[in-house]
Amino acid sequence: MTSPATPLDRLAPRRAAWLQRLLPDGVPRLWCPLLTPYTAQGAIDAPRLQAHLRFLQPHVRGLLVPGSTGDGWQLADDEGRTLLQLLMDQAPRLGLHLLVGVLKPGLDDMLATLADLSGWLHRRAGMAASADGASDDTELARVLRHSGVCGFTVCPPHGAGLTQDEIATALDRLLATGLPMALYQLPQVTGNEMAPQTVAALADRHANLLMLKDTSGADRVAAAGFRQAFLVRGAEGGYSRHLAAAGGDYDGFLLSTANVFAPQLAALLAHLDAGQQAQADALSARLQAVVEAVFAAAAPVPWGNAFTNANKALDHFMAHGPQAEAVPGPRLHSGHLLPPALISAAGQALRQHALMPARGYLG
Repeated sequence: MTSPATPLDRLAPRRAAWLQRLLPDGVPRLWCPLLTPYTAQGAIDAPRLQAHLRFLQPHVRGLLVPGSTGDGWQLADDEGRTLLQLLMDQAPRLGLHLLVGVLKPGLDDMLATLADLSGWLHRRAGMAASADGASDDTELARVLRHSGVCGFTVCPPHGAGLTQDEIATALDRLLATGLPMALYQLPQVTGNEMAPQTVAALADRHANLLMLKDTSGADRVAAAGFRQAFLVRGAEGGYSRHLAAAGGDYDGFLLSTANVFAPQLAALLAHLDAGQQAQADALSARLQAVVEAVFAAAAPVPWGNAFTNANKALDHFMAHGPQAEAVPGPRLHSGHLLPPALISAAGQALRQHALMPARGYLG
């Protein structure tokens, strides 16, 4: 298909400058929408979070927090701030980059949250935000990097009846804040989908649109030839065939299962880089088989969402090893514990496809 983008991306130099300031070592190809762990009392579990980061850090360089998998739609503002504080205290020294999820159903709430977060980050960096919210790009990048932040992620406002003009108008308002941003295609939650032409037009107007995450599974924007921003796929499955290294349309992954299979996904990328398509396909098939089985088992759980619940079940084994079923299941944001039947299904799938760890990362 022909690209909906203009033949000459006139904002490409400014967009490249943004990326160089925020991600001087390059944009990571593997991102993780981090799970949020809770104590038995429902507080965010800092030691458990730190252990999970140590497990991920050798393989993942970018985190979306809080994303849908990390209860981003459910967390109260104070919970989200606590989570971000914990991560911002650790991310820079671990070499991790944070995309801050601003997952709100309405435009006004998104704008208010962005303004609040921007002010907070300026205060953390010991700098005052400008009165009108404007900021020199270089200064703003310095403020964000102080806390390990490389941008903010927003979805279109919720509403199945929104037109493309209404979606574009809302996203124009968000991008006009001047903050570096990733757009998140998530029709399973928002009830709508950004058309390729809408995304391309937004990129033509805003150099601070740096990334697009597409979890729709339809891949319409990427298939239409959009290349003005870094493209990451959030839909599960077909891992070895969607990246540019395999002739696909995406630059990288932002996958819920990176919480669990970060070592394997990193190995898959290495296979592709080495031209080892057969090995990448074989590993991809094993991962997909586990994901399909466990996501199907998670679908009937009435609390949370399947992305969170399936990955918490799988991560239970990454953390505790083959005997994880003897350990009480993780707590969900709702206060319920993950059902034992789902944990059992996860263990069975991991064993069947030789992906069970020999020991857990909690030691």
